[in-house]
Amino acid sequence: MISIASRVLIPSATTFALGIALAPFLANILYRARAWKKKAGKGTGIGGGGTPIFDELHKEREVSTPRMGGVLIWASVLATAFFFWILARSFDGFWTPLDFVNRRETWLPLLALAAGALAGFIDDLLEITKSSGGLSLARRLSIVGMIGLLGGWWFYAKLGVETISVPFAAPLILGWLIIPAFALVTLAIYAGGTIDGLDGLAGGVFAIIFLVYAGIAFGEGQASLAAFAASVAGATLAFLWFNVPPARFYMSETGSMALTLALAMTAFASDALAGGVGVFVLPLVAFPLTATVVTTLLQVFWKKVFHKKLFRVAPIHHHFEALGWPATKVTMRYWIITIIAGVLGLAIALLARLP
Repeated sequence: MISIASRVLIPSATTFALGIALAPFLANILYRARAWKKKAGKGTGIGGGGTPIFDELHKEREVSTPRMGGVLIWASVLATAFFFWILARSFDGFWTPLDFVNRRETWLPLLALAAGALAGFIDDLLEITKSSGGLSLARRLSIVGMIGLLGGWWFYAKLGVETISVPFAAPLILGWLIIPAFALVTLAIYAGGTIDGLDGLAGGVFAIIFLVYAGIAFGEGQASLAAFAASVAGATLAFLWFNVPPARFYMSETGSMALTLALAMTAFASDALAGGVGVFVLPLVAFPLTATVVTTLLQVFWKKVFHKKLFRVAPIHHHFEALGWPATKVTMRYWIITIIAGVLGLAIALLARLP
């Protein structure tokens, strides 16, 4: 009989190995297709103005390094989930525990991963074929918001979730308001996906975050959810192997949208549904994403109200880059911060379950 720990570790090792094996083939396809931006820079920032500092910092790599590397992550996870699902139904015994496709725990995270991957893939495809860019921000936010509403409805109507747990206190009872709350959290996490801007940054941060949620789910007895989160972490580490400086390819929208949507579903699945506090600790566990959203909003607010910038560039990791920090220093310090924040979040989540 396979132990519970093996049920989590084997899928994670499988996605990592599969990702390492597939990466050279993906890179060859992307370079042959010249799958990079045809024009460097953002053009227009969230606040409506230009982004000259960011454009200057990234004027060369963006038009020579392929996008769509995030395909490696979600393809590895979905292929692994399907592989163990097929084996579990074809052969009794050994393979059954490795099937982590579970209605209560992982249906929604898997569907969110796939939906985000598809929407992001379309955006990337438009980005590399049209100099005007991909899907508009409004359209991407609409897609994410709709997926968030559907996820909230599923938790409320199908799984009976009406509360968000609070550590060491009574749960917050929301009733049907859990649906818009779910959508808002999903949109906030997606906004944090703009952390994908430096070689190795997003890959390292997301790998750590999903490893932490694998630990949270494991501590709550959610073996299937833990296996899913660990498999995402394994696939992301395989991507990171080829994304460390100098990056072989970028994660781009197909990766960041898939990961942020899957993270939102994972956080809610590890919350009241399992008697845990997955949503409450999310801003801490995903602290770099939180900082990305907050500093971007502060930058927009400062420019609108005070007519000047608070940071040289937002999000704040580009501010440090603009100050002259080497991109590798920013990236590795973000990894360190994510580990520390993740350990604190995991500790709170586990302590909150003690009698």
